[in-house]
Amino acid sequence: MPNNWHTSTRKSRLPRDWEKRRKQQLAMQPICMICGVRPSTVVDHIVPMTDRHEPEDLQGCCDPCHRQKTAKEAAAFRAASPRPTRARGDEPHPGLL
Repeated sequence: MPNNWHTSTRKSRLPRDWEKRRKQQLAMQPICMICGVRPSTVVDHIVPMTDRHEPEDLQGCCDPCHRQKTAKEAAAFRAASPRPTRARGDEPHPGLL
């Protein structure tokens, strides 16, 4: 099952005043901090997978840039901790034992 906002526990870990912080961040950074072109619509945690919600740890960005950044971070996380495979290692053929 893919991990997304609907299956994540991230929302429950946000501070109570998250909506206020979100509005403040978007007001401080109305233009995407990644592409510098589109309006900011999403508040992104600069360092991925952290629960630091201070203004210096957040950035306003547009939805396309946020999706791309999140996809890159998820791919890097998967590459750093690959799942074990069901493939068996090389074994000699039973007839050659």
